[in-house]
Amino acid sequence: MNLGNDHLSVDLNGPVLSCVLNRPDALNAFSDDMIAGLKEAIKEAEQNDDIKVVVLSGAGRAFSAGGDVKGMGSGSSQEVYDHIGKLNELILMIKDLSKPVIAVVHGYAAGAGFNLVLACDQILAGEESKFVLSFAQVGLVSDGGGHYFLAKILGPYRTKELLFRAEPIPVETAAEWGLVNRVYPLAELEESAMEYALRLAKGPGRAMGMMKKMVDQAENKDLAAVLEQERITQTMMVTTEDHKEGVQAFKDKRKPAFTGR
Repeated sequence: MNLGNDHLSVDLNGPVLSCVLNRPDALNAFSDDMIAGLKEAIKEAEQNDDIKVVVLSGAGRAFSAGGDVKGMGSGSSQEVYDHIGKLNELILMIKDLSKPVIAVVHGYAAGAGFNLVLACDQILAGEESKFVLSFAQVGLVSDGGGHYFLAKILGPYRTKELLFRAEPIPVETAAEWGLVNRVYPLAELEESAMEYALRLAKGPGRAMGMMKKMVDQAENKDLAAVLEQERITQTMMVTTEDHKEGVQAFKDKRKPAFTGR
């Protein structure tokens, strides 16, 4: 497996594909190469049955500063349009991936870097981390899905406050608002995140993939539609090897050994 580039480190740790944003001198601000590398990694995760979970993190002092402020103002409108189109493709690929994606945040997750985090399925953060949508400071609107993700989680009023004020919120506030799953001491973050990822990797992969899909789609459907989707999906799940293994493990009073089939 030959993945990654100068701006993205990719390693396979057993069933966990680890992707590390690797522009530490630029606080891991997005580049076209970084986005392209992430898209290739997500594509590999979808196609490779041995990969069960994807973990996103950042090298250096922060998860990501989002857009590269130093380069702002120098590109044409067409170049901006094309760059954001590539970012949008990545966000949709993460949401469509049939496997869990975990964001591991330390330092700042800012701008589109924050929105990349919000596109993931689980968010683990270091106790000193901060989150900010700083677009208003440079006269821009949020990109990378911020309006969508935050409005779903926080509602319109708090989302607008974050966008208008463009001020960082500490991890404690983010956790209180439901933006973070778990908070760890920084020294324990990497190890704890891998333990968390490996635990998810032992789960019933097909069932978890369908859970992800149904949760993400639920808000755009009425209750009757969700009930019918659950009914159809459950009919499929009872024929899987993982279901049979889960039932047998329950009878044997042991932990199930799921395979994702």
